Amino acid sequence: MRFVIVGAGRVGLRTARVLQESGHEVVLIERDENAVERARTAGFEVIAGDGAIEETLGNADLEAADALGALTGDLNDNFVACMIAKEHGCRTVMRIDEDYREEIYRRYASDVDEVIYPERLGAIAAKNALLGGNIRAVADIAQNLQLVEFTIQRQSPMEGYSLSELELPSDSRLMAHGKGEDPLAIPDPDETLEAGDRVVILADFGTLSDVRSIVVGESERATALGGA
Repeated sequence: MRFVIVGAGRVGLRTARVLQESGHEVVLIERDENAVERARTAGFEVIAGDGAIEETLGNADLEAADALGALTGDLNDNFVACMIAKEHGCRTVMRIDEDYREEIYRRYASDVDEVIYPERLGAIAAKNALLGGNIRAVADIAQNLQLVEFTIQRQSPMEGYSLSELELPSDSRLMAHGKGEDPLAIPDPDETLEAGDRVVILADFGTLSDVRSIVVGESERATALGGA
């Protein structure tokens, strides 16, 4: 696949590197001369110019691109780049750096496919490192909602029970279930939970501790929180 990344700063360059290492074609757009040089030295194709200008974006051949990521530190430039790319049929991802603006842009930038807040994504990665074990934060859905994936273990309280017997707190919902290495799917109430199964649950922050105790047990909870 071909991706256009506007912004060769910290976020843009790391994203481009991950895409390239996965075998994708990446072209960067950057107006800062030093950043352009760094990206080229790193082996990337770079177009020097303002990614919020249609002529510059045209040089990246948007018609052949699968998606554009506007990942600069300038929110207005990111928004303009996404609007231009959308006219060329690209999937668009827009970076914001101030979380209080996220709701505004999600509401009014409806033509943007995805709004991301890198600091929040970084926080989720840090959270997973802290949680460890068989608990993985998938996403912060809203200020008080967390999507979490749990892996059933032999010692899990729900091991051997059916999904219909999984009684979660009122402020939580079972969203998906996967058998072993199988892809996640819509939960089948008759499926039996076995070691290695994964369940994805949407829960209010206030109930996460209870959900964790129900699904993986107190011993796993202690480990996840750093207990002995």
